[in-house]
Amino acid sequence: MYTNSNFLLAVEDLTVSFDGFKAVDSLNLYIDKNELRVIIGPNGAGKTTVLDLICGKTRATSGSIKFKNNQLRGLSEHAIVHAGIGRKFQTPSIYENLTTYENLEVSYPKGRGVFGSLLFKSTAEIRERINTVADMIFLKDHLQTEGAFLSHGQKQWLEIGMLLMQDPELLMLDEPVAGMSPAEREQTGELLKRISADRSIIVIEHDMEFVSRIAKRVTVLHLGKILAEGTMDEIHNNKTVQDVYLGH
Repeated sequence: MYTNSNFLLAVEDLTVSFDGFKAVDSLNLYIDKNELRVIIGPNGAGKTTVLDLICGKTRATSGSIKFKNNQLRGLSEHAIVHAGIGRKFQTPSIYENLTTYENLEVSYPKGRGVFGSLLFKSTAEIRERINTVADMIFLKDHLQTEGAFLSHGQKQWLEIGMLLMQDPELLMLDEPVAGMSPAEREQTGELLKRISADRSIIVIEHDMEFVSRIAKRVTVLHLGKILAEGTMDEIHNNKTVQDVYLGH
């Protein structure tokens, strides 16, 4: 185990038990600044639980989660978002009755909020940010489309855009290409590479073709522990990983 303050995220000895079952077991995970890391592994490996622990949705039993060398364990989900971590769940959660523009606007940190809505004034800065993000997520021509009328893939992009409006330093995405068409998957790969130029991203994914397209470094989880870590080629050629995961 080694702590290096240069890591953006340093997870050490992280464990969570549910009724005696260790869903995550003494996990050590280190993410660099501007790194795009993909986590793979069979169902029940603990992948989503790791994201739940980092974002504060689930409380760890023991261990340490440091972001920019500050301890996150014990902080509220809201405080962790405020620290600069954005999380996207498997199912897109956007406001179906709002337009793409309004969905992005409402996600701006100084935006409407619970109390902010009465005082909220859209400024040139906010409009510029919305247009920049909409362009990145391929929705510039759909700014006036209500969320309900976007395709499944477009909803996934919009939710990524809603996170980008908050400008997080670490973005965590759970199966971002699930249910997408091949063309949408390709565009999502481009999007993730582009946004990882100035932030770190952790992606959980089962689509191995997509993983090999985007991944520089891959972590394989199994039974709450890291089974292997390395480049996609190293993972593909790892006999243990083949037996446990890739062979299925």
